[in-house]
Amino acid sequence: MIKILKEVWSWVQSLLIAVVLVLIIGIYLFQPYKVNGESMVPTLHNNERIYVSKLMHTFSYLPDYGDIVILDSRVDRPYTFKDAFLGHPVIQFIAGVEDGRTNYVKRVIGKPGDTITIKDNKVYRNGAALDEPYINGPMNYNTDEVWNVPEGSIFVLGDNRNNSLDSRKMGNIPLDHVLGIKVF
Repeated sequence: MIKILKEVWSWVQSLLIAVVLVLIIGIYLFQPYKVNGESMVPTLHNNERIYVSKLMHTFSYLPDYGDIVILDSRVDRPYTFKDAFLGHPVIQFIAGVEDGRTNYVKRVIGKPGDTITIKDNKVYRNGAALDEPYINGPMNYNTDEVWNVPEGSIFVLGDNRNNSLDSRKMGNIPLDHVLGIKVF
């Protein structure tokens, strides 16, 4: 009987170590995500799997212009370690936790200090029109609004500009809500 208990305990320890490693890797290093929606067409499509480096979030560095990033949609409040932990797929599976977040996939258009305007259906960064061969056709959006990107934030847009909830509605995105950068 003791031999069986030792064997079971050995298996339990191995499983616990594996779960802890998966959590550490998923929270701090690398995690797969599934695209939900059409806001990044033609670059990414609904139900497509992408893999995200979380090193940008872990070490708090700025993504580059044009990077595709994953965002926590709850930008109206601070992002905490608890959010990262409860948002991990393993925790959601084990605990059956649904934390009410939506993760968005968007492209970085503006960084701190930039001024973003949209006129004549084109996006301008600091007065210069952007060359955007990746967008899904002409954008049908004009406004007199000017977005100044503050320190600690970025401005993002979907590639499918006519079908995207992005910084035009949500405003600038705090860097702590940028969960990672798409790697493949």
